[in-house]
Amino acid sequence: MASVNRVFLMGNLTRDPEIRYTPSGKAVGDLRMAMNRKYKTQSGETRDETCYVDVVVWGRQAETCGEYLSKGASAFVEGRMQYDEWEKDGQRHNRLRVVADRVQFIGGRRGGGGRDDDAEGGSPSQSAPPAAAATTDPPAGDDDNLPF
Repeated sequence: MASVNRVFLMGNLTRDPEIRYTPSGKAVGDLRMAMNRKYKTQSGETRDETCYVDVVVWGRQAETCGEYLSKGASAFVEGRMQYDEWEKDGQRHNRLRVVADRVQFIGGRRGGGGRDDDAEGGSPSQSAPPAAAATTDPPAGDDDNLPF
């Protein structure tokens, strides 16, 4: 049976990226994004709906996100959905998140839109390096490198 697991998101970060390193030294970053949607009810009332999504990004791209993105910044994420299950202290946990293959920074730097506030604004190519090529997760079965 054929299947597709591809996700495209464009939204704003709800907090600064959290970057940490696995015991083997590979960077892993957690992004929290919000996507807004406006719609009209049957009665004609306009409503807003916000969807929050957790995104994980690996390697050099995670480090770049930590350096150039901050709360409120716009980003375009391309990746796949991942469902994790684990047990901790006798309790079962699970989560659904996006594993980013590519993160593109949208728009130029705003005042406070990046970590380096004294940089001049400009086009995305002037204000941030290009997104890194696709990154991959640690090899399957390498449980010592899991970020949790």
